[in-house]
Amino acid sequence: VQLQASGGGLVQEGGSLRLSCAASGRTFSGYNVGWFRQAPGKEREFVAAINWTGLRIMYADSVKGRFTVSRDNAKNTLYLQMNSLKPGDTAVYYCASGSGRNALISQSYEYDLWGQGTQVTVSS
Repeated sequence: VQLQASGGGLVQEGGSLRLSCAASGRTFSGYNVGWFRQAPGKEREFVAAINWTGLRIMYADSVKGRFTVSRDNAKNTLYLQMNSLKPGDTAVYYCASGSGRNALISQSYEYDLWGQGTQVTVSS
């Protein structure tokens, strides 16, 4: 059972990237899924998440209006479309999955399966 994040890279300020997270051994259907990020010297922080029903979507204030999270249960893949990127978005981005039915999906402790992370670097 694992999550594999991909799609990171180096992009100029104002550019876009699309991250993907593929699950193997666990279907995304019926699970909460989310993205977190960790910049050098900082704690891991919440970015965006979708709950298990798909009806509740949350974003960190810092990315609202610029990032879009989506899931394709048929492909067992989670996405994060990132537009208007800023240097402050530079971090390792992690995808995660958890099963709590009433979970606080913005909290990292609600997730029990994590991907390995993909580096996003935004240059000014």
